[in-house]
Amino acid sequence: MTHDARSALLRAALDAAERGWHVFPLRPGAKPPALHGEASCTGTGECAAGHRKWEDRATTDPDRIQAAWSRAPFNVGIATGPSGLVVVDLDMPKPEDDADTPCGVTSFKALCERAGQAAPTTLTVRTPSGGRHLYFTTPPGIRLPSTKGTLAKKIDTRAWGGYVVAAGSVTPAGPYEAVGGSVAAPLPSWLLSILKPAPKPVQAPSVAVTVQSRRYADTALTNETRNVTTAHHGGREAALFRAARALGRFIAWGDLPRSAVEDALQGAGEAAGLTASECRSTLRSALNWSIAHNQQRRETA
Repeated sequence: MTHDARSALLRAALDAAERGWHVFPLRPGAKPPALHGEASCTGTGECAAGHRKWEDRATTDPDRIQAAWSRAPFNVGIATGPSGLVVVDLDMPKPEDDADTPCGVTSFKALCERAGQAAPTTLTVRTPSGGRHLYFTTPPGIRLPSTKGTLAKKIDTRAWGGYVVAAGSVTPAGPYEAVGGSVAAPLPSWLLSILKPAPKPVQAPSVAVTVQSRRYADTALTNETRNVTTAHHGGREAALFRAARALGRFIAWGDLPRSAVEDALQGAGEAAGLTASECRSTLRSALNWSIAHNQQRRETA
């Protein structure tokens, strides 16, 4: 690697740190961390008090960054949690995916439309595969976990416990390049409501409540399936979305298996005239949201 290329990687690490983002080295030309793992930890230096993982060792200290990147042309990792970031990762379909699998960008646009929201404008990085990383800042005092597929298929998020490859890093497949926006915008409230962990239930429901809720769930499944099947043109996807949101709580409570709900609503949506892929995409995002936000049973249901 040329001196200029090596200097560019150091500059990328320092630029990220100047924004307050915590960085750590990734393997040259690759994406895995370049730091040692717990199995090979010697318990010395930074790990003298116990093994410190990449999230703990990520830093904004320019002297430490200079010292690290002087040793090798490391790619740059950003530890999103300590950096106060949540990065929405819009991935591209893989060869093993179904032929009708949409890319993450398409799924995200559809998610915004269903939520009645404009696609947010923020700092955006293009990945070598053609995907996108959308950078957002998290509200103070909010600790979001990383997620996989919670928003929709081919959409992951990187927050606590996750990291992203910074712009300026290069792999054999190509570079990570900033392609839009200069500032990470605050995470939109509607996205925060989906990604924020639901509170854990305080106590298990009584047997009587459980039996009553399961009967109610069966009735709800029948009614919602009928609503989707009889939906008029122009309102079919909205009906499917509402039905999935309504039934997702029964999945969260253990009253209905997800497979039963998906099969019933998939069939109803296709019977109403939606395509199989439209049904799957709508069901996935609506059920994921509803399940995440209905972990605590409401006994008045």
